[in-house]
Amino acid sequence: MKHKSELSFPNTHNLLKSVLIGLVVCLGLLCLYYGWSFGPGSRRSDEEASRSDGSDPIFGGFVLHRDFDDLHEDQEHNSEVPKSMPFSELIPCIDRNLIYQLKLKPNLTLMEHYERHCPPPERRYNCLIPPPLGYKIPIRWPESRDEVWKANIPHTHLAQEKSDQNWMVVNGDKINFPGGGTHFHDGADKYIVALSRMLKFPADKFNNGGNIRNVLDVGCGVASFGAYLLSHHVIAMSLAPNDAHENQIQFALERGIPSTLGILGTKRLTYPSRSFELAHCSRCRIDWLQRDGILLLELDRLLRPGGYFVYTSPEAYAQDPENRRIWNAMSDLLKRMCWKVAAKKEQSVVWAKPLTNSCYLKRDPQTQPPLCDSDDDPDSSWNVSMKACISRYSAKVHKEKGSGLAPWPQRLTTAPPRLEEIGVSPEEFQEDTGIWRFRVIEYWKQMKSVIQKNSIRNVMDMNSNFGGFAAALNGKDVWVMNVAPVRVSSRLKIIYDRGLIGTVHDWCEAFSTYPRTYDLLHAWAVFSEIDERGCGAEDLLIEMDRILRPDGFVIIRDKPAVINYIRKFLTALKWDGWLSEVEPRVDALSSGEERVLIARKKLWDEGLTAM
Repeated sequence: MKHKSELSFPNTHNLLKSVLIGLVVCLGLLCLYYGWSFGPGSRRSDEEASRSDGSDPIFGGFVLHRDFDDLHEDQEHNSEVPKSMPFSELIPCIDRNLIYQLKLKPNLTLMEHYERHCPPPERRYNCLIPPPLGYKIPIRWPESRDEVWKANIPHTHLAQEKSDQNWMVVNGDKINFPGGGTHFHDGADKYIVALSRMLKFPADKFNNGGNIRNVLDVGCGVASFGAYLLSHHVIAMSLAPNDAHENQIQFALERGIPSTLGILGTKRLTYPSRSFELAHCSRCRIDWLQRDGILLLELDRLLRPGGYFVYTSPEAYAQDPENRRIWNAMSDLLKRMCWKVAAKKEQSVVWAKPLTNSCYLKRDPQTQPPLCDSDDDPDSSWNVSMKACISRYSAKVHKEKGSGLAPWPQRLTTAPPRLEEIGVSPEEFQEDTGIWRFRVIEYWKQMKSVIQKNSIRNVMDMNSNFGGFAAALNGKDVWVMNVAPVRVSSRLKIIYDRGLIGTVHDWCEAFSTYPRTYDLLHAWAVFSEIDERGCGAEDLLIEMDRILRPDGFVIIRDKPAVINYIRKFLTALKWDGWLSEVEPRVDALSSGEERVLIARKKLWDEGLTAM
């Protein structure tokens, strides 16, 4: 076993003592939470906030300073002014109160205030996030598709606001989801079949014989469209911001539906080019004509050759002059982008992206929008500004007229053509797939005594490589958010080409999700990587705890020195509900001696706050 000094993780008595004291102090502060203004259902009114004494918003009420020029209107007239929130819903890098406190100047028109703005180290909370009062272990899939515990997400605003659209219904101590949406009051299932018929897909199946697998649902609401696509063997990345329609994505994740926080603002979405066969926007209130069509051009970057854009909106076929003007302008823009109408009916229209560069090359050189520069990397997506240009295909894609992907489910284990772009051979890909199949079998053997049926639904692989971990879970009723660390972000396109979903992320920062949204976190060599970059292991442990559900599991596979260090924090984290530690078999992916630690998070009880 290698000596601990190989890592720079501090391991002194004084540090451990300081950390434990810090955690106790934080827990003491959380005691205040339970009896103070952060409790669910007890948001302070605007009048109360205006009477604040100016204390630090980190541990006091969220203060509305009048020197934030862009948010100068009263809350009564400006819904963008941040209000106080339950501490149990903290998303550190998507917190408009932080923008306010740091006196940043986001452009509200461009939706910059919904984008990521992470706190500097001195402003981090560095304490555990409690569940809301009355929290219960989530209802399990598949029942969770249709109902969740109200105590877990005590927000009923959407139920009233969308009462005529069948989004959700409050029913005693539960919230039910009838499957409705803004454009499909009669249910997402019927809407999906109607779209399949519009596009003449075989047997009215939305997967089009396995050729449609990955879908991007923009402005997804509570993700009922994505929920009902699953029965068609289609997986959607359901996307919505943390905006005035409060907690849409939190509801979606509580239901067990693949989804994430995000916004079409000024930055590229954190997905590589050519990731989706279809993008969907059902009356999502997006101004697609703004900034020379830059948002449509972002969808163009993300769609595969021949990919579809399904657009349902009153603007599409309304008769009033303004809506007709918008429709005509949008049609003209998409024509210049070389998209063609594939189908249309009533208020729905489906455009198709071209299969090759031929149309682009025939355009007048002065045609707007222009083609992107040849040195632009369409796969670069972490903290990259959107570009108002068309991402052309490579010479190979142009020649072959498509992505060359096998239909689902064969594409899960078929070596995709883009492996060549990252210098990986089909043989290496297949070896990786086999290794992860064995590793996952071994994980489940360790956990079989404590895993209950359907107790795991939302899974995150924090260092996904080629998606082998997720592929090995394909036979189980789970979905996996594959996370590609920034330094290996190019591998994420392989994950999408396999018919899986994921995102790029920097684990030195907090992830863009609500607390308590994943049942299992898999961290392979993640701690070793952030240590090499000088980031704090304690920060990552606290972040993992924030996004892990009570009763959820962590699987940490790393160097023995890392595992030894992490074990010291398990009791303070309340990750000692069940523990297992083994030395795994060495394989081709092993960077040296490794250990596997599996831990289970406890559901906090009332006694915790008295520590």
